[in-house]
Amino acid sequence: MALMTGEQFIESIRKMNMQIYMFGEKVENPVDNPILRPSLNSVRATYDLAQMPEYEDLMTVKSSITGEKINRFCHIHQSTEDLIKKVKMQRLLGQKTASCFQRCVGMDAFNAEFSTTYEIDKAHGTKYHENFVNYMKFVQENDMTVDGAMTDPKGDRALSPSKQADPDLYLRVVERRPDGVVVRGAKAHQTGICNSQEVIVMPTIALSPEDKDYAISFAVPVDAEGILMIIGRQSCDTRKLEGSQLDVGNSQYGGVEALVVFNDVFVPNDRIFLNGETEFAGMLVERFAGYHRQSYGGCKVGVGDVLIGAAALAADYNGAQKASHVKDKLIEMTHLNETLYSSGIACSAEGSKTESGNYIIDLLLANVCKQNVTRFPYEIARLAEDIAGGLMVTAPSEKDLKDPVVGPYVEKYLKGVNAVSVENRLRILRLIENLTLGTAAVGYRTESMHGAGSPQAQRIMIARQGNINGKKELAKAIAQITE
Repeated sequence: MALMTGEQFIESIRKMNMQIYMFGEKVENPVDNPILRPSLNSVRATYDLAQMPEYEDLMTVKSSITGEKINRFCHIHQSTEDLIKKVKMQRLLGQKTASCFQRCVGMDAFNAEFSTTYEIDKAHGTKYHENFVNYMKFVQENDMTVDGAMTDPKGDRALSPSKQADPDLYLRVVERRPDGVVVRGAKAHQTGICNSQEVIVMPTIALSPEDKDYAISFAVPVDAEGILMIIGRQSCDTRKLEGSQLDVGNSQYGGVEALVVFNDVFVPNDRIFLNGETEFAGMLVERFAGYHRQSYGGCKVGVGDVLIGAAALAADYNGAQKASHVKDKLIEMTHLNETLYSSGIACSAEGSKTESGNYIIDLLLANVCKQNVTRFPYEIARLAEDIAGGLMVTAPSEKDLKDPVVGPYVEKYLKGVNAVSVENRLRILRLIENLTLGTAAVGYRTESMHGAGSPQAQRIMIARQGNINGKKELAKAIAQITE
């Protein structure tokens, strides 16, 4: 089964026995839970589009491992063309779902692990790369959604993992056995993990020799014994329980995050990709972060396309589409969005081949891409709110609109352009609210700030990759300084 259908994916998740908690209760049926289902639908879109001939070139690719046709989300990049198509695929899915579609983290982990395990084996004579290639064959043959888990709770940021008052604040090995290891800890902000079949765990920071037990990377099923997920809250999340499509803004698609506890989880040897080689933890983190920062030049742009379209419709429905300042704001939103996209494409086009044979993006440009993402979606959202007007956050509910007593007043006084129904006007305003303030703001705003590392993390990498000394030499040559 190299390519699953969307329905097959849904049923594969239904068969799993995940331990999921939300609002203080265990979720017995996450597949049909009204709060969680929109996020599952977003992942399903990655399967559905792969079945459509018009998207085949972006969504599918020939595997370098099995030779079979696979979903691009399971691919090890073989060229700069692959890197570019990845970004284009992510933009497409952002346009189709206006939300986080959740498979990017696993895809980025695959490619970081592929090259890093190769270099660990070269240095230490280990068999991590063989383990990982076999794992990727399993993932590709079963078209799996795999969550990438990097972010530890971290505790006191001034202390290293082994110096924390509670040693479990970074995930660690607590027992080494002949057949594998036992790990304990947690991973925070885990996007889409309850919609995944597997999870790849990685360290979250570069590590010193004293933190050897924390230098662990592996893959396990998400319903492995000892794994527990606590679903995070989102703004306006309980609107999904009210039965109103209009008030939700985007009722079909969404995202989900969780705090994931690993309570003495056993990992067999053939699922381990790093185990104590602390000097390679930083490499794995840096490469994963680079790939994931590239990803934001695609997914956030696709969602931005939807938000720009919604703002333009709001202007139409308000009768303000001809106002020069509205036109200028839409131009600025488009300029910012396409700048993000150009960064994603640029870091892909400037990618290079690693020792292992897969391709990595240009790390400097990937970090520039993500640095822009920490800013531009906020400005796009601000301009969308400006164009939409205050009614976006003061409009009555759908029940009021349809109420026999107050409904006629809502219809009368919230009318915009005569040819547009009040319901459609409210629908577009609720979509803008969803993207800028509601459940989708998790992915479009705050995730743009902190996902794949906070702004300062990119600035550190830009300083490291920026080659200031080389630029000094260029200036000396032009100025004819010979010292």
